[in-house]
Amino acid sequence: MKNIFFLFKKEFKSYFVSPIAYVVISIFLVICGYFFYRDLVYFSILSLQAGYDSSLQSSVNINELILRPLFSNMGFVLIFLVPLLTMRVFSEEKKLGTLELLLSYPVSDIGVIAGKFTASLGVLLIALGITSVFPIILFILGEPETGPIISGYLGLILMGISFLCVGIFFSALTENQIIAATATFGTLLLFWAIGWSSIFVPGTLGKILSEISIFNHFNNFAKGIIVTSDLSFYIISSLIFLYLTNIILQQRAWKS
Repeated sequence: MKNIFFLFKKEFKSYFVSPIAYVVISIFLVICGYFFYRDLVYFSILSLQAGYDSSLQSSVNINELILRPLFSNMGFVLIFLVPLLTMRVFSEEKKLGTLELLLSYPVSDIGVIAGKFTASLGVLLIALGITSVFPIILFILGEPETGPIISGYLGLILMGISFLCVGIFFSALTENQIIAATATFGTLLLFWAIGWSSIFVPGTLGKILSEISIFNHFNNFAKGIIVTSDLSFYIISSLIFLYLTNIILQQRAWKS
């Protein structure tokens, strides 16, 4: 356990020694801040209109007009930024020829994966944690529901974990960081958008596409709904990609 914690500290510090963490966190906050500001302005305008038109009052809901689209947009932004966090996890080790040395440490392959995964997760949690200023502003200005905020952040964390696992898997496949990032981005974007086409596919295939859609499972969290099947989807998908990463490391160690 000490070796895993040591590896976590080493990897976590490496994110902030290089500009990666600063760039990823800054871009994430700027984009999410823009979406929050846009939705807040739209909500304010609609609220003013509702003061003169009572028929609009029922549609002025802070959770529906600000929180739900904000969480959905934050989740979509993660598709672009998580590959930047994970592209170097194993690719850099392979390029520098230090992976074999790392695997020779008194820690299992699973421990190596755990150390690197928790380090990247730490950076992601910092980025998400800073965005908590958005709900705080809403509590100052209005009365948003607490439930959707909790479920929204829970969904973002679970989805972020699954994204990280996909990125770590592709990073273990190649020593080229650009290829790892591109493959991760393409895979995440495909599984995000695949649910949109499910409505055009009839029968069992359409249901399958809907069930493997990242967006469909996250949409419930953004609404403030926590469903067991959605929790299971992110947990199982994360474990699958971590397992595949472990297989890749074991095969490399066996070949060496």
